[in-house]
Amino acid sequence: MHVLLAESDRQSGDILRQAMRRHGYEVELTDSGTNALKSYEGYDLILLDLELPDIDGLEVCRSIRQSSDVPIIAFTGHGTELDRVLCLQAGCDDCMVKPYGLRELLARIEAVMRRVRPRPVEGRSIAYGPLQIDRDGREVFLNEEPVKLTRKEFDLLHLLASQPARVFSREQLMDKVWGARGARGTLGAKLTRTIDTHVSSLRGKLGSSEWIITVRGVGFRFGG
Repeated sequence: MHVLLAESDRQSGDILRQAMRRHGYEVELTDSGTNALKSYEGYDLILLDLELPDIDGLEVCRSIRQSSDVPIIAFTGHGTELDRVLCLQAGCDDCMVKPYGLRELLARIEAVMRRVRPRPVEGRSIAYGPLQIDRDGREVFLNEEPVKLTRKEFDLLHLLASQPARVFSREQLMDKVWGARGARGTLGAKLTRTIDTHVSSLRGKLGSSEWIITVRGVGFRFGG
């Protein structure tokens, strides 16, 4: 899991990054709200210090929430009820008071990620109303009727449906579906058109544009 850690104390951030990497997380560290707002796209989780030196952490959270549902766990040095309430109202998924233990943080990360993941059906399917996606059989059914998809159409739909709260940028879809991380120039432009074509085709086959929502200026999310 890719994690963005926005921590005002660089030394503490480095210690936490190293500890989380030992538990299998890929962690990138920034010590400013400005950099966090520039780079939060593409991460599965954000760990956000509310006392950043340039921008108030609550404002960072509110700004991210305008375009993304990426899970956010906030850190605060104040343990009052009001601080926790303001944190949650700003859009954070959880709030922890400094100092905190690594075990508690990892447990809270697991709890938050469980909440944002879709509920599986019979352990191998994802279902939203009349739409069912069979992961193992690579089949899609709408109103119990099969929907014939190409391999990439299925991969794209399954990715969006498996993380319905998340907005994926075109760059992230290039990486996760087409395996072309960091594609630029002519290739990047071609893949961008390919993504748009696949989204359009999926909407047509599913009979509605509401299954895949365009988030203007950002990318796409599942609309089930």
